[in-house]
Amino acid sequence: MELPGTPSDDVDGVLAAGRGDISTVFVSMATRHPDGRDADYLRWHTLDHRPEQHRLSTVRASLRLVSTPECRAARWRGAERYDAVDHVMTYFFSDPAGLKTFNELSLALGDAGRKMRLLPPVQRGVYTVGDKSASPRIKAGADVLPWWPVLGVVLLLERETHRNDGLLEVDGVAGVWTTSTSVTHGAFADTPQGQHLTYCFLDDDPVVTARRMDAVLRDRWTDGEPLLAAPFYPVTPHQWDRRVP
Repeated sequence: MELPGTPSDDVDGVLAAGRGDISTVFVSMATRHPDGRDADYLRWHTLDHRPEQHRLSTVRASLRLVSTPECRAARWRGAERYDAVDHVMTYFFSDPAGLKTFNELSLALGDAGRKMRLLPPVQRGVYTVGDKSASPRIKAGADVLPWWPVLGVVLLLERETHRNDGLLEVDGVAGVWTTSTSVTHGAFADTPQGQHLTYCFLDDDPVVTARRMDAVLRDRWTDGEPLLAAPFYPVTPHQWDRRVP
């Protein structure tokens, strides 16, 4: 059933009330757990580590994604380095300066015995938020997509910037955010300059939606393959083994 009213992005009074203050995202891409304890890791991270980060005023939202075998089968061809990515954690920051206290909090939790061994990393990066857009059918504005209850995300990690023409017309794509690597942040990031990460926020099953996106994305990549292009599920709280690699 369609929600009533005019989309937020078409209402000047709604936009005047606030455009959100997220400027930066910290993204950690990791492999599956080497001992098959992915469900245990998701339980610890979702119940303990991730909520604690929200005591920081600069952390505005967070999103944990996981790849299942079905998600893997629906991936597009990319760079070999990123084939191992099965977990993606994103923190949305209002200010990159908040990464300092973010690290201090992590150390304090570790000193309190509150950390599991981290998943083997593939890449960690700090990205600056660029364009944001939302499908008019969802009514909620593009600025609030990090808080919108997604059924999945298709992530596009690319070497070049691209227009997002056609993505919002795909059934199941509710909104799109684009980000680009910012200056190096030492221990926080090992992402090369010139990478671009696009979030396609979904209100349908990510595997099904990925198939619908195929034609649009193949047109997008006529000049070269992406580094990583894959559907992911959000973690389902308290059903830790429902969706694991």
